[in-house]
Amino acid sequence: MAIPRLKDYRGPALLSYGYRPFFLFGSLYAGISILLWLPLFYGELSIASQFAAVDWHIHEMFFGFLAAVVTGFLFTAIPNWTGRMPIQGIPLLLLVLLWAAGRIAVTLSTYIGWFPAMIIDLLFLAAILSVLANEIIAGKNWSNLKVLLPLSLLLAANAVFHLEAHYYGLSDISRRLAMAAAILLIMLIGGRIIPSFTRNWLVRNNPGKLPTPFSRFDMITILIAAAALVSWIAINLNPVSSALMFLAAVLQFMRLFRWAGYRTFKDPLVLVLHLSYLFIPVGFTLLGLAGFFPDLFSPLAGIHALGTGAVGSMTLSVMLRATLGHSGKPMRAGRSAKFIFTFIFLAAISRVMTEFDVDHYSLLLDFSALTWFLAFVGFSITFAPLFLKKRN
Repeated sequence: MAIPRLKDYRGPALLSYGYRPFFLFGSLYAGISILLWLPLFYGELSIASQFAAVDWHIHEMFFGFLAAVVTGFLFTAIPNWTGRMPIQGIPLLLLVLLWAAGRIAVTLSTYIGWFPAMIIDLLFLAAILSVLANEIIAGKNWSNLKVLLPLSLLLAANAVFHLEAHYYGLSDISRRLAMAAAILLIMLIGGRIIPSFTRNWLVRNNPGKLPTPFSRFDMITILIAAAALVSWIAINLNPVSSALMFLAAVLQFMRLFRWAGYRTFKDPLVLVLHLSYLFIPVGFTLLGLAGFFPDLFSPLAGIHALGTGAVGSMTLSVMLRATLGHSGKPMRAGRSAKFIFTFIFLAAISRVMTEFDVDHYSLLLDFSALTWFLAFVGFSITFAPLFLKKRN
């Protein structure tokens, strides 16, 4: 469906479409917060949060950065799916301020108390779910109600995160629940856009084998991956959950191969979607290995393959593509885009490698943080002019 016609809007361009403020501020926050995280991790800095340093980092990656980017994407995609007008102006500004209030409340929770901080923080995702549900139902776009499930899981994970951190001193189940929600979102949305964009490019530029259409195999693949994630949430890594991780990895590799990404090397904008999704089966494999061989493999390798790799690179890939498309720019990866993609893949690979090279742990960790910063802040600086001016 074509992009719906915008309402007569005369306010700031930044508030004319949902992707603009949330992509801009979400990417800036992703980059800046990782630079804050390193001195926190090394014990060189402290903040007024009641979260432990590692919990603050994990929380803000999922419920700060990721929540903003997913909101920006869905606020742009759902008007396309439903044909309804997008959220603009003051309502959009209020949601952005609500997101910012959550970031401030979590970081300063020592002053305002853990419970008020939790309520303020939860309000953003609750409001987003309410807005999206209203748009989908009003547009009678019933098939897309499924995207609300992982968002609901993300909201639940946020609530449990606050409760665990307060009552037990550190998050546990909520970390895995948040990761599961993020990966489910990528499997659902990625499974829709990756083969679609791939098919469109191949038909125009490289006729031949096309992505296999969605079938029962894809549904089974998603269900088994969901079962692996549920078992991981419930019982962490043991022989059962690890075996499910291996099975999910094999099926996800097969699913990705069926999308014919190996035929898209001439278009980086399409290729990076496939490379980003590749981190999902890689992450499942590493988690399975950590379950069966805990002395040889750290679960953090699999967790960061999924987090830094799949979540980090997929969000950047989708943000960049959506920004170009909705700004009326050529759908082509310029020099800046290629640098951004290079930095995020370097960040993901080096972060995973920290768990295998103890002798160079700090060096690899610092390098991963630096390249992550360059990728996300590079994106925000490069595309800020498109977010701040109206489309011609």
